[in-house]
Amino acid sequence: MSNAWPVSALERIPDSNQTSRQVRKVPGPEVATSRSHIVAASIPFNNFPIRVFSNHFARAEGIEVATLNLRPRAIPAGAGKTRGRTRDRTALDAVLRDGPRALGAAEDDLERTESGGCLPGSDPAAVSERARERGAGQLGTMGSGNHFVELERVTRIFDATTARGYGLGEDQVTVLIHSGSRGLGHQVCSDYVKQMDAVMRRHGIELPDRQLACAPASSPEGRTYLAAMAAAANFAWANRQAIADQVRSAVAAVLDREAAEETRQVYDVAHNVAKVERYGGRELLVHRKGATRAFPAGSDEIPEAYRQLGQPVFIPGSMGTSSFVLAGEPGALERSFGSTCHGAGRTLSRTGARKQIQGADLRRQLEAQGIVVRSASNKGLAEEAPFAYKQVERVVEVVERAGLARRVAQVTPLGVVKG
Repeated sequence: MSNAWPVSALERIPDSNQTSRQVRKVPGPEVATSRSHIVAASIPFNNFPIRVFSNHFARAEGIEVATLNLRPRAIPAGAGKTRGRTRDRTALDAVLRDGPRALGAAEDDLERTESGGCLPGSDPAAVSERARERGAGQLGTMGSGNHFVELERVTRIFDATTARGYGLGEDQVTVLIHSGSRGLGHQVCSDYVKQMDAVMRRHGIELPDRQLACAPASSPEGRTYLAAMAAAANFAWANRQAIADQVRSAVAAVLDREAAEETRQVYDVAHNVAKVERYGGRELLVHRKGATRAFPAGSDEIPEAYRQLGQPVFIPGSMGTSSFVLAGEPGALERSFGSTCHGAGRTLSRTGARKQIQGADLRRQLEAQGIVVRSASNKGLAEEAPFAYKQVERVVEVVERAGLARRVAQVTPLGVVKG
């Protein structure tokens, strides 16, 4: 007997234009849960987390840090860039198995990273040679598309108690990092979508769209994919740790080592990942595509320092607009499997954005606003124009009204490097 639709729940996270509805394809942001199947294409490029740092240096010093830190050599950006930390097979296996701990990450950073920066069950042997080749030289690199490193200033506090608990204060400088598992994770997804597509008929699975290629989580294909996905997620956390090390090095170069050491991590939260979680007395495999966790106060899954406040949640806007720090609320567990959107979301395609503005013109506009801009290409910069995204304030308002998370702080950009 065929299994016409193995995913037991597939919901769109509410944003400014949409309410929850069932879908067939998997655009973002989506949260899917299944009791028995893993859908490789619903987590397409494996773990693009968002990481936030804070420091108490002044705005002028922050701009100076941005100018240094956003040099192309500091954080390599652009499609296929491999000027990061090249790893031999043994060292790469350690990263795939242990995540940022393999790079010597500080315990304070690991404590403030979802899952401690390491998913259990990873198996480096499940990662193909092609994936390894693509990822071996990419640790500490940002990539292209909507990946970025942004220096920001806290301009508004909504919840003083929670902000203080997160280490945030008005006029404070923060760093927001958005990058992931680079070519390694992309290849892992490509490899296993093909494998699952080839075996679905054998498992009696019929789907409305091949983009939903899946397999029973208990099958050999499902188990191997979960092991490879965990390895790619660990690589992504290590990549962001390497970028964080470069950010601190920039702070030390402009200010001093003490200032670098005081640049502390607020949190690192993942999206494009699947995790086993318990809802309604049942264990479910929660797929988050373009969505992140938003766990409320009291959850054992968030750092002890934040357990009375709720998990930090980050919703970036665009490189010319505000971003928001929020805290998870109980409504997320009730309505969206402990999840919320991971960004404002696009209103224009990349091609549509390029038709409306040239990258050089956009660069001049942003710099006229006092925002330092570095980008690997003017074409890529134009694709990420602020007008190509929804109004982040409206998105955050809907998230808050839905009871998924509450606003804690608003930040605005001082400098940005785009892929």
